[in-house]
Order: sequence, then C-alpha cells, then structure tokens
Amino acid sequence: MGLLDELLGGLMQGGFGQAAGRPQPRPIEGGAGGGMSGALMALLPVVLSMLASRQGSAGAGASVGGLGGLGNAGGLGGLGALLEEFQRKGFGEHADSWVGTGQNMPISPDAIAQVFGRDRLAQLAAHAGLSEDETSAGLSQMLPEVVDRLTPHGQLPDLDALSASVADLERRFRA
Repeated sequence: MGLLDELLGGLMQGGFGQAAGRPQPRPIEGGAGGGMSGALMALLPVVLSMLASRQGSAGAGASVGGLGGLGNAGGLGGLGALLEEFQRKGFGEHADSWVGTGQNMPISPDAIAQVFGRDRLAQLAAHAGLSEDETSAGLSQMLPEVVDRLTPHGQLPDLDALSASVADLERRFRA
C-alpha cells in the first residue's frame, strides 16, 4: 500500500501520533464506533480520496473523489489545493507546519469549519456518516497527521503513487 501503510497502521492501533510521540486523540461522544478512532476510521477514506483527487471542481456535483475540489492548485491535485485553501483562509502557517519537518501545529475544529465552509463540511460529514461537529473535530485531529505523513521530508508526494495507494485502500475497505 506504500504511502498509506504507516498512516493506516497508526489509526488501527488506536489513533494518530503514537510513532511520533504525540498525544492521542480525545474521544468524540457519539462518534462512529463510539470514539475518536471510530470517527477517524469513518473519515479516513473520504479524506484520502479528497487528498488524492486530481479534480479541481468545487461544484456541488463533485464525486466523492472530488469532495476536496478546492481548486487544482497548478496540477497538484487535492492535497495541493487543500494546502492552498488553508493559505487563503489565513491558516497557512498551520499547513506549512504539517508539510515541514518540524512539529505540527494543531488546528481547531472552528478553523476547519472556516477553511472547508459549511456546505463542504456538510458534504464530508454526510459521506462519512458523522455530524458536522464530529467531522470538524475529526478533521482537526486527522489533517495535521495525514498531511505530515504524506509529505515526508517536506515534499508533496507523487500524485500517481498517492492515487494508487488510495485505490488500494478503498479496495481493502470494500473487501
């Protein structure tokens, strides 16, 4: 599975941050599976599909793969577009810390809601089967770690390798 092995392994063992010595996620009341791990598991396929997207459509008719349709970011796909959206909304320092090799800056669920907007957040929540509050809280825990692990040595991953890893993950979830 390549790029996503460590990411998925960390989630399966109870949450992000174990390998890096970071604190574990706090539980979300009533989340899928009864806690943050359940919410993260519900969000993971949606987020990875969003980040691996080659689409730049922000339209309401975007497919699950285009949920992150935040603009094409010069051909960088969903991950590059997402990072640009954080820059535009005033959270560039946060996004830069996730891509960089230093400590990841945390981001609040309220900031996530600002970056994604109400409609896009509702769309993500619907695809994950979570409430909007659970989704913004889950994304605030998940995105710093996911972006950090997908950008080793401070560089964006090869979009073809990321897309192949996401396709493999989707097959595993369906199996």
